[in-house]
Amino acid sequence: MVGYDPEAKCVSTAEAAAAGSASGFATRVLVSPLDVIKIRFQLQIEQLSSRSPGAKYHGILQAVQRIFQEEGLRAFWKGHVPAQFLSVGYGAVQFMAFESLTKLVHDVTSYDARDSFVHFVCGGLAACTATVAVQPVDTLRTRFAAQGEPKIYRNLRHAVVTMYQTEGPRTFYRGLTPTIIAIFPYAGLQFSFYNILQHFSEWVIPAEGKKGGNVKNLVCGSCAGIISKTLTYPFDLFKKRLQVGGFEHARAAFGQVRMYRGLLDCVRQIMREEGPGGFFKGLSPSLLKAAVSTGLIFFWYELFCSLLCALKSPDSTARKEG
Repeated sequence: MVGYDPEAKCVSTAEAAAAGSASGFATRVLVSPLDVIKIRFQLQIEQLSSRSPGAKYHGILQAVQRIFQEEGLRAFWKGHVPAQFLSVGYGAVQFMAFESLTKLVHDVTSYDARDSFVHFVCGGLAACTATVAVQPVDTLRTRFAAQGEPKIYRNLRHAVVTMYQTEGPRTFYRGLTPTIIAIFPYAGLQFSFYNILQHFSEWVIPAEGKKGGNVKNLVCGSCAGIISKTLTYPFDLFKKRLQVGGFEHARAAFGQVRMYRGLLDCVRQIMREEGPGGFFKGLSPSLLKAAVSTGLIFFWYELFCSLLCALKSPDSTARKEG
C-alpha cells in the first residue's frame, strides 16, 4: 500500500495526504514522552553517566523519574501543540510527495515503482520536501521541549513573536543543513527497508497466513526505523544542538551550554569535548522512539489507506444503497 502500485490504484494523492496526517497525529500522541527525553539527552553536554559530575540525566528511567518529580506529568508533552502541527504537516506532505514521486517514476521511467531503490530515492526526496515545509515548527517544538523552569516562552504565539523580534526570521531555520543532510538517507532507508522487509515477510509467510497484516506492518516499520536511525543518528544530534543556539540562558538549569558557529564548528566542539560517544548521546531513547514511531506511522498509514479503499469499494457502496 505504501507507494504507487499500478495493480492497486486505490488511494489518490489527496487521500494519501489525509492518511499521512492522521497517522502523524496518532503517532505523536503516543511517542511525545520519548521525544522529550531524547531531546534532553541530546542537549546535555555532560556525559550520560552517574559518574559524570554535574550531569543532570544518567539514563532513561532516571530521566523519567527526575522530569516527573521536577516538572510533573505534563512535562512529557512539552511542546506538544507545535509537535502536532509538525507531525500532521510532515505526515501529509511526506506521504503525498512519496505517492506522487513513485507514480511519476512509473509513468516516465522504465523503473519499477515498487523497487526498493526507487523507494529509497523517493522516500528521501519526499522527506526533504516535508522538512523544508515544517522546519519552523520543528524549531519551535525543540525550544519548548528544551526549556526548563521558569519557562521562557508562555505559549506558541509568545514564542514566535519573541524569536522573530530577538533573533530574526532565519532562526526558524536553524539546523536546516544537517537536517536535510540527515533526513534524505534516514527517510530513504525507512521506506527502502520497510519495502524490503515487507517483501521478505511475504516470502516467509504463506499466502494463507497473512491475516495479521497490521502486526506485520508494525513490525516491519519498527525494524526499518531502528536500522535507519542508527545509521543517521549523529546528524539528528547536530540539528538539535544548532536549533537551541541563542537559547543558552534557558538551558542553564540543565548543565553546561555551548555556542556553535555552524555545522562544522558543532562537529569539532563535540569531538574535542565529548569524544566520539558524544555523537550518539540519546541513542537509546532515540532507537526506542524510532522503533515505536516508525512502526506506528506505517501501521496507521496502511490502516487509514485500507479504510479509505474499503469506503470506495463497490461492496461498501452497495451496502450504503441497500
